[in-house]
Amino acid sequence: MKTAKADYLIIGGGVVGLAIAKELKSRFPTSTVAVLEKEPALALHASGRNSGVLHAGFYYSPESLKAKLTRDGNERMRNFCIENGLPLLETGKVVVAQRQEDVPVLSELHRRGVANGVDVELVDPERLAILEPLAETIDLALWSPRTAVADPAAVALALESNLRKAGVDFYFNQQVSKIKSHSLTTKNGDTFEFGHLVNAAGLYSDVMAKELGFGERYSMIPFIGLYFYAPALKGTLERHIYPTPDPRNPFLGVHFTKTAHGDVKVGPTAIPILSREQYGFFEGLKASELLGILANYPRFIGSKHHDVWSLVKTELPKLSRKHLLGQAAKLTSKIDVSKFTVPGKPGIRAQLFDKREAKLEMDFVIEGDENSTHVLNAVSPGWTSCFSFAEYVVNDMELRQKA
Repeated sequence: MKTAKADYLIIGGGVVGLAIAKELKSRFPTSTVAVLEKEPALALHASGRNSGVLHAGFYYSPESLKAKLTRDGNERMRNFCIENGLPLLETGKVVVAQRQEDVPVLSELHRRGVANGVDVELVDPERLAILEPLAETIDLALWSPRTAVADPAAVALALESNLRKAGVDFYFNQQVSKIKSHSLTTKNGDTFEFGHLVNAAGLYSDVMAKELGFGERYSMIPFIGLYFYAPALKGTLERHIYPTPDPRNPFLGVHFTKTAHGDVKVGPTAIPILSREQYGFFEGLKASELLGILANYPRFIGSKHHDVWSLVKTELPKLSRKHLLGQAAKLTSKIDVSKFTVPGKPGIRAQLFDKREAKLEMDFVIEGDENSTHVLNAVSPGWTSCFSFAEYVVNDMELRQKA
């Protein structure tokens, strides 16, 4: 058993926690900063399992935090990859219409993009064929040249290396068991004292927050995302191809994406699961979490904010690879979806649920006081926005400390 101290102690070594550590060390170079990670290494969960797509920022309502932070975050992540010699592909993205009723939604996405200062363009099928010959659309498509793709695990590891050089301490295999106002203990029996606590625990951020009386109106509903790769199609796709999203739900639908290493994959799903790290039917399933997650479903299913039954009917059948690929085939007839045979590493979306309003939180959510800061919701585009989001979090933290 040991005792350690830090001016700023961060729970969670995901990309958001690492970006906050970077911002804190940059702003307060003489302060001690430490990162606690419950796993033996970084990027074993969301930060190493997301698509790596750098979103441009046209999906989000102009008044939202996501809209304010994504465009700048995209630029900062690009610069970080370039400065650290990390893979970065300037793919761009096309969003296509599969039905006539999708066309007005594309126009709304274009309006949002313009309002958010994002480079976006509505193009006709002829221009789309030049941008991405494998894509098809009805009437219009949305072209986003500033969408790109990087390697999320490589970013996390580069951040770790840079932070260690800057004097940030890392403690692995440290699962938090109890938090007090200025100290916490881990299941190893170790004690960590802090001046200010930053909770960036991802899927467990709501649990950590409740230890200090925050996040009481929220609970986490996890959704698993499944992908399939097509090694035979490597090098064929130039742009990401996305469907027009359903504005009632915070998911972007099954799409074709190119990875930073040129591989082609299709997915993801957005299937509700019963444990926060349930990567397989039994893998990660925890009886201690099951009832708490199920308790959210009566209000979620009855929500006036989402078409939950439609979501369930759409997503659950995607557990079948055949059905998932059938959905992908509707995007374009020019890609042979039967080539997608290799399962990818599944990822889990840490989706915050507002129990009072019975709705999935669509924006970033932060709570805290002068002693602690809790990042309750940092879902997509949390990876894209991590550097600008970290700046926002630390600004907010300073204001609370001065109040």
